[in-house]
Amino acid sequence: MKEIDNIEFYRDSIKLILDIQSCDGSITWEKGKKLDPWDHVEGAMALSVAGEIDAAKKAYKWMQSNQEAAGGWFSEYKSGAPSKRRIETNFAAYICVGIWHFYLITKDKDFLEEYFPVLDRAMKFVISMQTKHGDILWALNEKGSTLDDSLITGCSSIYKSLECFYAIKRLLNKDLGNLEVSMSSLKKAIIEKPERFDRGWKSKDRYSMDWYYPILTGVISGEGAKERFKKREQEFIVEGMGCKCVVEEPWVTVAESSELVMALATSGQLDRAKEIFSWLHQWKDPEDNLYWTGYVYPDKAFWPIEKPTWTAAAVLLAADTLYKFTDGSDLFLKDWSK
Repeated sequence: MKEIDNIEFYRDSIKLILDIQSCDGSITWEKGKKLDPWDHVEGAMALSVAGEIDAAKKAYKWMQSNQEAAGGWFSEYKSGAPSKRRIETNFAAYICVGIWHFYLITKDKDFLEEYFPVLDRAMKFVISMQTKHGDILWALNEKGSTLDDSLITGCSSIYKSLECFYAIKRLLNKDLGNLEVSMSSLKKAIIEKPERFDRGWKSKDRYSMDWYYPILTGVISGEGAKERFKKREQEFIVEGMGCKCVVEEPWVTVAESSELVMALATSGQLDRAKEIFSWLHQWKDPEDNLYWTGYVYPDKAFWPIEKPTWTAAAVLLAADTLYKFTDGSDLFLKDWSK
């Protein structure tokens, strides 16, 4: 049996993403189910880790072909057509992380040049949604009107996207403009202005992503990151199982656990990251070697009954972060704007 530090251990997860990818390059959650642009890019990144470069290129080509005039993508697609016409800022921004990751692995500068206009349109839209307080509003609704609220997880993800966009612009000798100002004001908002987030709905701090995403994406680092972990780890981490998605629910999820692993690695807590990652492989279905979304431990039941591509992708990215399969393994470990 292959060990978890060997890419072959994840071969069935790689095959899942390849099998579900459509001929147009799109990667849905499951066969015949929905697609969202963020998870689609995550799937493309997993294909890059797996060395499936042509398939990853096809996934990014889908993004290039489906970009809207506003610069973003619709929040959901089914059967190749938009099924929800909201345009979310963190979905629009995340392609910068994916394309930079692709470059780190392939060193293909021509690919960066080809996709720069796509990234530039996307990030112009994202930055246009930044308020005077530094936070970035989360979406345009179906009618194209701004939805006046911001998300900690979404803005943290955008921060990493801005960082990767900065690195791409610098490498291609493009004008950096006010990108540093946008980044620093966004960072300040996330750290110092909690009142700017969750203004129109119940606080999302019950979700583990709001806890670890500022660390995963480099908004909070060093001792501050370790302190943030320590503050809530007993609330979210179930020893021997993984990370809960929602603090009050007895439900550990593989994707959130994988992202937490990467966040721990980002903050220098590599031993703890490897320990938690080692727990996750018990949540594979022995029949097909694929990861379930999550496990409800009081009921000893998997829920929901699905094995989505984005869960497989999160596991692959975490494994690469820990075990250095590719030159993209430092994606979340470095500040690429430095």
